[in-house]
Amino acid sequence: MATTVEDVIAKAEMVEIEPKTGVALKPQLLKEEKVNGTEPKPMNGVKADEVGKNESVPEEKAEAGKEAANGGVPKDEGKKEEVAVEIEPKTGVSFPVKVEDGKQLNAVGLRKKAILGLGIKIYGFGIYADQEKLKDLLKSKIGKAPAKPTKDMYQVVIDSDLWMMVRLVIVYSGLTMSMVRKNFDEGLGASIKKLTGGRRNDELSNKVMGEASDDIKLTAGSVIEITRLPGYTLETKVMGEVVSKVESELLCRAYIHMYLGDDAFDKDAREKFGVSLLSLF
Repeated sequence: MATTVEDVIAKAEMVEIEPKTGVALKPQLLKEEKVNGTEPKPMNGVKADEVGKNESVPEEKAEAGKEAANGGVPKDEGKKEEVAVEIEPKTGVSFPVKVEDGKQLNAVGLRKKAILGLGIKIYGFGIYADQEKLKDLLKSKIGKAPAKPTKDMYQVVIDSDLWMMVRLVIVYSGLTMSMVRKNFDEGLGASIKKLTGGRRNDELSNKVMGEASDDIKLTAGSVIEITRLPGYTLETKVMGEVVSKVESELLCRAYIHMYLGDDAFDKDAREKFGVSLLSLF
């Protein structure tokens, strides 16, 4: 018997194509199988009643993978806040304006050393402090804000027991710890003499660099952090490693005096620090 156009159309209506796999589905046949108490056979590993349910699975897995890579935090929430920096103009060294617990940068400067009559740039430095505690200290000791930074303001900070840190970033390549130790011993020694009426204390000043090996090479960009901790403790870190922790009020005062005293390493940095203090009143 010849096939008519109507027969072809009738058969075509019974065939449904699954769009992703291209497999022909036969819904009428599937219904008959269920009526007879048997589960329809899976086609290409996918049950007919699950076709379409799994279409979103790849996207869901992809999103889950992205969140897992971010430690379970959605991508928009995993972004870290970018910290602004301040550039020390004479060296080009950058310092973050904030460090741990919101402590802020008050001033940047340069330490130079005269060698054979030449002013050699040794390191750039940034002075950090706890702003809220500085503010309370100044208000209790000074009272009203002066018109410009005063010696008394600097002295209050030098003598205090508040957290302060000076971050040093080496700019002179080829330095060794031996050279840095000698430089610190000279600077601290002079500062101690100034605060004690001329008495030397070499043993105390020698403790700052502690157990740091003299053979350590400090290339340009190496970081040394010297922090005055509450309790008059001076902690020194060389490239992230603690090399000394000395409890001494005199040592703490002498160290901060090198940067904020009358004969500070960098007078411009001292002035900037003073201006930052005025803004706290």
